[in-house]
Amino acid sequence: MRTVKLGNQGLTVPAVGLGCMGMSEFYPPEDETSALQTLDAAYEMGCRFWDTADIYGPHTNEELLGRSLRGRRDDIVVATKFGIQRSQEDSAFRGVNGRPDYVRACCEASLRRLDIDCIDLYYQHRRDPDIAIEETVGAMAKLVEEGKVRYIGLSETDAENLRRAHREHPVSALQTEYSLWSRDVEAEILPAVRELGIGFVAYSPLGRGFLTGTIQSRDDLQAGDWRLDNPRFQQDALEHNLQLAAKIAAFAEDKGMTPAQLALVWVLAKGEDIAIIPGTKRIKYLQQNWQAGELQLSAGDLAQLDSLAAAHTTAGGRY
Repeated sequence: MRTVKLGNQGLTVPAVGLGCMGMSEFYPPEDETSALQTLDAAYEMGCRFWDTADIYGPHTNEELLGRSLRGRRDDIVVATKFGIQRSQEDSAFRGVNGRPDYVRACCEASLRRLDIDCIDLYYQHRRDPDIAIEETVGAMAKLVEEGKVRYIGLSETDAENLRRAHREHPVSALQTEYSLWSRDVEAEILPAVRELGIGFVAYSPLGRGFLTGTIQSRDDLQAGDWRLDNPRFQQDALEHNLQLAAKIAAFAEDKGMTPAQLALVWVLAKGEDIAIIPGTKRIKYLQQNWQAGELQLSAGDLAQLDSLAAAHTTAGGRY
């Protein structure tokens, strides 16, 4: 498995990591025993870049990782995030918060839940439009000085604020959605991170599971699955987007890959500075995703996939 250097501050991770969000929420059913077994399998196969956030659960995903980290902490790059608020009473979303005091409180709470002394990569999950990015990143920089955080990152920010943040303190990674059906970052974000020497972490590289070819109708989603409310999974949009999924599946079969592997290989081929964090709760799919890091497509294959995706206008917004 190749590694990816995220930024110029010394952070190196496997090209294929693990997004842990769905182990605790959003994609039912939740099964803690199965999730822990999947984390164990990830560790054994060498997948040691694990991504979570304080809002997943909320909080329970960090606690889950904390249990799995015991006895193996030094071998795993742990990434978590702060900035999106949820109610303790009913888990409702309560907006974003980038105030310095909130940054510190969130960090200390995440450290307790993860049961670790230092967070390897700490992201601002979403930018607070009411707080200057310099204030938030300044607070994150103090956590680095105190040894509570090793490297800092941003998630879903724009190029201008990324540059402002990087001037305040070196940013190691920007995390944003990137896949065959979400290519928005190619216009401004990828050029900006490369200009600044910042690594890129692609979340939802499988299009929230859609690009695996396993979702053919809304009936394939269980009650409580948040995708039932996502614009891209509404009936009309889904019917349109299935055209892309079918073409990816046919292309993958021709190359001897699963559709998921094809989608992951395509993202990884977009640059040596890109890591991916596909999410899964099942060891079978974890293994397939991990194997994608060793697979390759020819330049001609990649160009054909680019054209295929460009010819398809994805129906529905990302959120």
